[in-house]
Formats: sequence, C-alpha cells, structure tokens
Amino acid sequence: MFKEIVINVTERETRVALLEDGTIVEVFIERGDHVDITGNIYKGRVQRVLPGIQAAFIDIGLRQAAFIYVDDVIRNGFTEVENELARMQTDDNTEEFLLETFRSSEQACPIEELLVEGQEILVHVAKAPMGTKGPRVTSYVSLPGRYLVLMPFSNHIGVSRRIEDEAERTRLKTMVGAMQENDYGYIVRTAAEGLDADRMIHEKQFLVNLWETIQKKFKTAPTPSLVHQELSLSLRAVRDLLVHEADRLVIDSATECETIRTFLDAFMPNISDRVELYDGREPIFDAYNLEGDISRALKRKVWLKSGGYIIIEHTEALVAIDVNTGRYVGKHNLEETILKTNLEAVKEIAYQIRLRDIGGLIIIDFIDMQKKSSQEKVYSALKDALVKDRSKTHVLPISEMGLIEMTRKRNKEPLTRIMCEPCVYCEGEGYMISRQSICYNVYREILRESQDIVGERLAVKVNPEVADLLHGEENELITALESRLNLQIVIYPNPQFHLEEVEIIEILKD
Repeated sequence: MFKEIVINVTERETRVALLEDGTIVEVFIERGDHVDITGNIYKGRVQRVLPGIQAAFIDIGLRQAAFIYVDDVIRNGFTEVENELARMQTDDNTEEFLLETFRSSEQACPIEELLVEGQEILVHVAKAPMGTKGPRVTSYVSLPGRYLVLMPFSNHIGVSRRIEDEAERTRLKTMVGAMQENDYGYIVRTAAEGLDADRMIHEKQFLVNLWETIQKKFKTAPTPSLVHQELSLSLRAVRDLLVHEADRLVIDSATECETIRTFLDAFMPNISDRVELYDGREPIFDAYNLEGDISRALKRKVWLKSGGYIIIEHTEALVAIDVNTGRYVGKHNLEETILKTNLEAVKEIAYQIRLRDIGGLIIIDFIDMQKKSSQEKVYSALKDALVKDRSKTHVLPISEMGLIEMTRKRNKEPLTRIMCEPCVYCEGEGYMISRQSICYNVYREILRESQDIVGERLAVKVNPEVADLLHGEENELITALESRLNLQIVIYPNPQFHLEEVEIIEILKD
C-alpha cells in the first residue's frame, strides 16, 4: 500500500491529509484560532481541588481551566509505571500514542493531600479541549524524539511492540540501559530498529537537555504560562506519519517545505528525499481530488454505491450510526440483500469514523439480520476494517437488538466540530459550513479562477456576516490574494445571500 501525506498551507490555515493508495483516510486541520495544544507543557496554578471526584482544576492561561485526575499527579518523586508499560507492550495501537498518562504503582493517595489551591505545578497536556470540556493534563511529563521518548518521572525502559524481533528488542533495551542516567526512563520507538549507539546517545542527550531547559523555565516563568510548545502541525506530520507510515510528503508552501527539510536534515537526513514541493497552478487539494471527500465527511447522510446509505448523528453522549437499504432492492432474497448492504456499510462506516475522527462511544444500528452466521460475518468484517485505524478501538458483538457497541479513543475534536458551527437558520438543530470555512472556500475559489482572469478587479458578493469576517479577522486572506494575483479584490455584502452563497465577478478594464 502506497501512503503519502499532502499538506496545504495558507496564511492562517494548515491542512494535512494522509492518503492510502490515493484515498484520503485522515485529515488534520490547524487554524490561527484552533491550534492543537496536545503535548504542550505549562506552568499552571491549582485553581480548585475537588475531593468528591478526586480531580482538580488547573489554570494554565487558557480560556478554559485544565483538569487533572488524582492518578495523574506525581506523588513521591520518581515512580515505576509498570501497569501502563505492560499495557503498552500488549496494545496493538501503542506506537507512540505513548502513555497518555504515567500513573504511579504506589498506593492511592487522596488528591487533597497532593494538591492545594494556589500551588504552582508543571503539567503536560494529554488531551486538547473538546466542546465545553477543558484540556486534560498530567504532571507526568513525556518528551518524544525521533527514536526515544524521555520519561523524567519513571526509570523504566520499554521497547515499542512494533519491533518484533526479540534479539533486536534485547539489544535496544540493553543499549539504552547502558546510557541511562539521572534515573530517567525511556521508551524506544519503532524508528530506532537497527540504530547504532552513537545516534541513540545524541538523541538521549538532546531530550535530557530539553528537559533541563523546561525545568529552568518553570522556575523563572510567570504563572500561568507556556514553557514548552509541541511541534507545528506540519512537523508533527513528519515526525508521526512520514517517519512511520508514509512513503512521500507533498507540500504547496516553499517556506514550510524548507522548514521541514531543515528539520529532517537535523534529525532524519535519510528520509529527506521523500519531501516534494508542489508547484502546480491548481490548488493542491484539488489536484489530489480531496475537497469532495472532505465535504462528504461533513454530511449527515452518506450514500453507498449499491444505493443504500448510512446516517451519522452526533449527540452529547455518543455517536449513532444507522444503516438503511435506501434504493437498493437486491436480486435474490431479503436476507442476502440485507447482508450485502450491511457488509458494504461496514467498510464505509470504518472509513468515515477514521476520516471524521469520531471518538468516544459509538452505536451502530445495522439492518436486522435473522441468521446468526450473517451477524458474525458483519461483526468480523467491522473488526477487520478497523485494523488500519491508528486510534484504539474496542468492538462488542452484535446485541440481541441488532446493535453493535464500540468505543474509539478520542484524541481531538472530530472534523465536524472543527469545520462546522451550529446553524443559525435552524437554531442549532443541525450544522452548516462555518463562516470561517466559507472565507477559506472563497480564497480557494478565487485561486481556481485566477488563471482565467484578464480584468484588473474582482468583485466578491457574499453574505454580510462573511463580508465582515473578510474585512476583519480574515482580511489577511484577501491581502495575500491581491499581492499574489496582482489585482484588486472588492468584497460586497449582500443581505439577500444565504450564508454559504458566494458570487465572484470579474471587472474588466475601462
């Protein structure tokens, strides 16, 4: 299977798509006002301790207070984390979603004995904010590198399960053990397979120096404040996807391409030739036919090739997916028609869950099947289809009511939450493209038409709310287009326009 990463960079938005044999399977979006803070390290202050739920709120300088559970609070200095490391050695999805939290194997201690209001604390963001929930943090810091993950609050040495050769696992563990100092723990990542000791020592020292720098910043920085920022979305894609999965990376920004190559030259020079700068006239996501798949991933109804369809509904507590035969009537008998529709739906459901990054509790209502053998085929097909998913999933067999219950690890906001906002026309009962997304669509639409423009000005008619955004917060998009295309762009608000309606008119020279 050929995997590649396609990155689209504009003034205030970066989009990363992971493709498998030309089909988009994952998409990541980072905007000026929507940056993933997972992995950031903050100096925070305990705001409130809640003994009733054994948790506390931490002020880290964001709009929403972070929360920390008692198991995520460091107790007495360095601790073993045998339970978590044991889980890592047996979990098929462990590769670098590394120990979301490091939990002490010591006897439980009430949170009121560990934290007090007003206390300063160093915390690592384990999960970004989602909806009304603030970020989840832990005081067990981990610093990922190319080959190692440094764990300052553990002295354990672990090896990624994806390194299957026992002799190699032993060699790596012995190598890291020989260079272990300061009682720090390490996890050897998959990329270290076959690595010599010199490069391992170099990275270990880099991570140790980084940790010492963070500790110094903690002592002098104001409270609350950011003391260490995770890599940008493009560089995270290089570290987490290009290194371990993808065969090629294509990016449309010369500046960001140079940044990526500099990063690779410093840490992974052997794969720098996988990076390619896209210089085509057509927008890069259009060239790879990705826009249609992304738009489809925002729809409530998804049609199947046979004529059936699935409905995906997000609720506060869970995501419900319903399978229907739709226009498909089959050829032979009812049971065969139902089974074929369900099996086709399985592939699309697994694909949509991964592409939309749906997490938490998921309930799937397949069309009722009478035969036990048919139910087992659908259940097995779903488990097989989810194997490619990098997020951890757990699937239960079909219940007596014909439902499949499953969970999927929630790492960030789903795609619909990032790209959509509650619809003002239906008072929040549904979703529509957000005003900000419309601004970026306007930007891309002008780029598409730019090669055929002969006039000196463009008139862009939009809904007044979109016009206000283009004149205000997103004005950089218009300024950048004017500079890039060497023409004037005038935004005209039209109260009669639907929020998503856009009209671009070319104004010729007098």
